[in-house]
Parts: sequence; C-alpha cells; structure tokens
Amino acid sequence: MPHTEPARRDRSDPVGPDELCVAGVPLFAPLSYVEQLNVASLARPVTVQRGEQIYAPGSRAAQLMVVHTGQVKISRISADGHEQIVRVLGPGDFVGESAFVTGARPDHFASALEDGSMCVFRHADLGRLVREHPGVGMRMLQAVGQRLEETEQRLAAAVSGNVAARVADYLLGLPGEHVDGTVLVTLPLAKKDIASLLDTTPESLSRQLRRLSQAGVIQQRGGRTVVLADVDALLDLSAGAG
Repeated sequence: MPHTEPARRDRSDPVGPDELCVAGVPLFAPLSYVEQLNVASLARPVTVQRGEQIYAPGSRAAQLMVVHTGQVKISRISADGHEQIVRVLGPGDFVGESAFVTGARPDHFASALEDGSMCVFRHADLGRLVREHPGVGMRMLQAVGQRLEETEQRLAAAVSGNVAARVADYLLGLPGEHVDGTVLVTLPLAKKDIASLLDTTPESLSRQLRRLSQAGVIQQRGGRTVVLADVDALLDLSAGAG
C-alpha cells in the first residue's frame, strides 16, 4: 500500500514565551528573543504520537524538522526486511538539512518513539533564515559535521566486530547522575532499539550487559536504570571501539 502523509495536529494558537518551540534549540539559542520570535513565526508547530510514521523514503518531505519534545527514530529497512536504526533525535536535534542542500528526497523513515512536538520549517523559509542569520547555517554545518564524525566512529566500531566496546561506548555517552562514586544512567530506548543502533542483535546486547553486570562493572536496576559502577573499566573497553 503506498505511503500517505499522516494527518497532523498543527497548533495555530499563539505560543507564549515559555512555549516558544525554537527557544531551547541549539540552532537558534544564540539569537535574541526578538529574533527567536521571528524564527518561530516561520515555524509550523506539529505534534506527533508514539508510533506515528512522520515520513517514509521518497516522500516529499522538503522541510527541516526540529524536535521540540519527545524522540524521533531515523531508520532504514534492509533488503531482507531488517530495520536498522540510524540515529535517534531528541529535543534540539533536527533532520531534513540534506534535502535542503541537495534537493533529494529522503531515503529513510522517520517515526515517533513517543508523544512529542516539532518545529517544522519549509525549505524556502529555511533559506531565508540562513541568509538573515548566517550563524544558523554555521551551527547547522557544525551539527552535521559532528554527526558525520559519530557515524564514522560507529562504522569503524562495527567493522571491528567488538560489540563489548560499542556497548561500553554507548553507556558512557548517556547523560548520567553522579551518586557515591558511581554514575546512574537511564536507557532512553528499548533494548531491541539500542541493539539496532549499535549494529548488533538484542541477544548479543543482553549477553554483553549480563557479562558487565557479572564483572561488577555495571548494575542493572529495575526498568531502564543502569548504574555504571566502574567507569574506568568501561573506558578501557570503549577504547576498543575506535
């Protein structure tokens, strides 16, 4: 069945200063409040529901989508039907800049992992923003450059076949809370999605987490909470991912 763009729930009501969808976005954070208001006037606030497909490969999604709240999964489907998660976007992250530069249609799926909202810019409006605020274009290039660097690191780690190193590197990269010499982190995704992101299988991921737990390097608590008990050991393992 051909893909059709899902119905969206656009917010047309005025947005208060505390709800400005661009205020917390790194691309626009250095702008003054007045400039942010100008940017927000060009944005189309859109809400999405968990599990909703935002767009599919080949769709006419000629727009920049900036995540305001929630998480968006970017993925591809292999020839054998296997889903490969490319990355997960959180608040402040964006997608659609490649099409803005090249004019090409997307070659991936974008789906909402949870209820959330986005600021959506038409490419014509984005071009105007970059002309009026060159710093926005520079920060966009910096973000894309960092993303490419992370992709190269993931590729090198995947080629090495060292799953333990990829798992350690992933855990160390999560936001954490320091408590009594340990670090508490929360897994932001289901383990099957983390496995896809790390180019491994759910079984292999669970096996590596179990080994780390048995070695006292981490402690798996209820839900998605993980205690990084031995950060130095994780750093040593992570070195094998480079």
